[in-house]
Amino acid sequence: MDGNGRWAQQRALPRIAGHQAGVEAVRQTVETCRELGVSVLTLYAFSRENWQRPKWEVKALMGLLSQYLRSEIKKLKENDIALRAIGNLNLLPDKVRELLARAEKETAECRAMVLNLALSYSGRSEIIRAVRNLVQDVRQGKVDAEGIDEVLFEKYLFTRGLPDPDLLIRTSGEYRLSDFLIYQLAYAEIYVTKTLWPDFRKKDLVAAIAEYQNRERRFGLTGEQIRRQNNLSAKRS
Repeated sequence: MDGNGRWAQQRALPRIAGHQAGVEAVRQTVETCRELGVSVLTLYAFSRENWQRPKWEVKALMGLLSQYLRSEIKKLKENDIALRAIGNLNLLPDKVRELLARAEKETAECRAMVLNLALSYSGRSEIIRAVRNLVQDVRQGKVDAEGIDEVLFEKYLFTRGLPDPDLLIRTSGEYRLSDFLIYQLAYAEIYVTKTLWPDFRKKDLVAAIAEYQNRERRFGLTGEQIRRQNNLSAKRS
């Protein structure tokens, strides 16, 4: 979700105007993902480093987040979308945490789609937190160190119970992960668009998904091996 500030600057508007326009892009993206049958959508809404921004901007962002949660809970429930928040949520203002807890509770039974909001999030911090919690469980005898594998480790991540992302979309032409889901994105396809986040619409999302569908995902295999697997699957079906 990059480009809010640049979008505002291009129009000689205050940065907050870019963030406000970005909220509308969030609404449309969630709606389109639900329409297209996407099962999980994770939005990098606020990184750990974003706390370093000017206090007025952080306050404005927290205000926009609160407004979004108040206005969208009903719509999320109507569309069978469960909301989850991941990150160091303890750093968020009390009011925001209360609204998040309410939204998660009221949409907990929704099954059509999961909307993850990454807030005060850092991929590195997530991994360190997971390691610490896992070490603690080993020390307390809850976990056998010899039995630690990827499946077990992933239960200690914020995203436990969810599949790894298939596609990462970077707006505004940025070519970096920015400490986002760095464990979970190991095999994700990356799509970069120069479109600024406030301008990101259904056509942009459809274009990203269309390109993803045309890519050959190898997971360490050769192209020939993938084709053989596809041929075998086709014969069996």
